[in-house]
Amino acid sequence: MKQHYKYEIKNLGKLAVPVLIAQVSQTAITFVDTIMAGHYSKTALSGVAIAVSIWLPTVLFGQGLLTVLTPIIANLNGAAKRDQVANHTRQGVVIALFLSVLIMLILYHSDQLIGLRSSADHPIDPEMMDVAVKFLRAIMWGVPAFLLFLVYRNQCEGLSNTKPAMVIIFIALLANIPINYVLIYGKLGLPAFGGVGCGITAAIIFWLMFGLIRLYTLSTASQRDIRETQLTKLVDFKVIKNIVMLGMPLALAYFFEMSLFAMIALLIAPLGQVTVAAHQIIFTISSLTFAIPLSLGVASSIRVGFLLGNKKPSLAKQTAYVSLAISLAIAVVVALILVIFRTPIINIFTGEADVITICLQLIILLAIYQAFDYLQVVASNVLRGYKDTKSIFYITLISYWGVGLPVGYILGLTDLIMQPIGAAGFWIGIILGLAVAAFLLIARMIYIQKQPQEIILKRASK
Repeated sequence: MKQHYKYEIKNLGKLAVPVLIAQVSQTAITFVDTIMAGHYSKTALSGVAIAVSIWLPTVLFGQGLLTVLTPIIANLNGAAKRDQVANHTRQGVVIALFLSVLIMLILYHSDQLIGLRSSADHPIDPEMMDVAVKFLRAIMWGVPAFLLFLVYRNQCEGLSNTKPAMVIIFIALLANIPINYVLIYGKLGLPAFGGVGCGITAAIIFWLMFGLIRLYTLSTASQRDIRETQLTKLVDFKVIKNIVMLGMPLALAYFFEMSLFAMIALLIAPLGQVTVAAHQIIFTISSLTFAIPLSLGVASSIRVGFLLGNKKPSLAKQTAYVSLAISLAIAVVVALILVIFRTPIINIFTGEADVITICLQLIILLAIYQAFDYLQVVASNVLRGYKDTKSIFYITLISYWGVGLPVGYILGLTDLIMQPIGAAGFWIGIILGLAVAAFLLIARMIYIQKQPQEIILKRASK
């Protein structure tokens, strides 16, 4: 038994470390955007913050729908059904292209979404709104590339090959910095686009990422059998239905989680650029630390899916608990780092004293946030490996919108309990929402694992 735990920790590490580097690199792109926009101007930073609050929920809806390909392909791989992988990937491409059209339409009309929060009593700064809308209308041209990149990344990771995405996203990060610099500050004879330059750069980078991942899947020897699988159907509605049925709850869960942050950003927008900028800095830090549990969660999803496909539910269960234990231990370490080094961390983003003051308060809440966030991320990915996605949707909806947002709104903007405390109130609400989510997701995981083996395997083989 002890030997198996060591073996699983080793396997999780092999899968998780490349995903971690990839995720850190991907988040670092937003990290770089925030720093460069923040040093350009407060308006640029605030405009990017509002834009990101619209961009993330919409694009992560697509990511959530497509991410179910990873455990599906992992299960096929574990069950020695690699001949079915190419068809599932092809249907993922069909879904990605359809989603791209919808998401681009939403982003183009983002001015109407942002305008919903503006009123005569609490108007949103017009300069900040202008930056946000132009940013979104620039980045929308990269949506098809980003979603197609995800399809082929999920294919690679489902086949337990997590290194290609790591290398490609790291290259994207390196390319992002000089392109951002040129477009934001107006170098090489180009105009200074300010915060909008971040959106233009992102669209360029997404196409670079897609081109590289597609080149890899078309040339690597390890996927020759996938490439040579005979084409039977260009559009397979049965497979598409299966992907959508499993992926839609995840897509909605991703949407509800990120739209919570989007709603918070819109609700605090009338509080001014200082508050919005501070919230964006703390959100960016949380996105960076989020890479750790997400990478462990992806590794857990791959391993659980593979072991269930290999008809080893007892080992899948042990893997789930190993992942949760590791995530909690890492969360404690990250929380301590945030508290001890909070001042130098915030100074990386801004030198404005009023923004720093608010950030120093919020980063303490972010440290507490870590433990619950890490547990719920890993637990939800374990459930994804079991192909139990509907529960993730319901739990996310209840936790974030039934608990997190109402509590945050009451504490942040009303005097029902105490004097409104602004952004801090919303972060307290988020913490409570995450705590509920972590408890319910782990409880659901335990419930599934207690079911008869034949029921577990039947669910996983769908």
